[in-house]
Amino acid sequence: MATTNDLKNGTVLRIDGQLWTVVEFQHVKPGKGGAFVRTKLKNVLSGKVVDKTFNAGIKVETANVDKRDMQYLYKDGTDYVFMDTDTFDQLNVPETTVGDVANFLLENQSALVATNDGVPLYVELPPSVVLELTYTEPGLQGDRSTGGTKPATLETGYEIQVPLFLEAGTKVKVDTRDGSYLGRVND
Repeated sequence: MATTNDLKNGTVLRIDGQLWTVVEFQHVKPGKGGAFVRTKLKNVLSGKVVDKTFNAGIKVETANVDKRDMQYLYKDGTDYVFMDTDTFDQLNVPETTVGDVANFLLENQSALVATNDGVPLYVELPPSVVLELTYTEPGLQGDRSTGGTKPATLETGYEIQVPLFLEAGTKVKVDTRDGSYLGRVND
């Protein structure tokens, strides 16, 4: 248990049996009446964002969230298997928990896995990853970097938009938050 004075960004609270992360908080002391804390909370599992106000000094239940760097090993049915690089323990993470991260996940890649009481909550990748283009239409003479874009398939099977001049076999940097092309990577 903690009080509202202990709240800070990233703190995970347990409210009505659900886990919520504090995205923003603001202590407010009006001229009349008691102080309060205005917060913006994000549901850890669904991603839903809500505004909630607490009276200052009241007790709130915090949740213990363990974030560890883990290595992705392989896909087992609908589960993704990750290994803790320190203890070599393996953890099966359901496909629904992995979500869109699967579009950029390669075997032996490191990822941050957050758990609460042994239950996986979410998987987080670095802001950008380097992946190889496995298929795209061939570039034509006259295609320039300032021109349009074309669809290209990454080695994970995910499709993104890339400039016209790129060809299959090129390594590119991809933003893991929205799947956008960030640039070409030279080996």
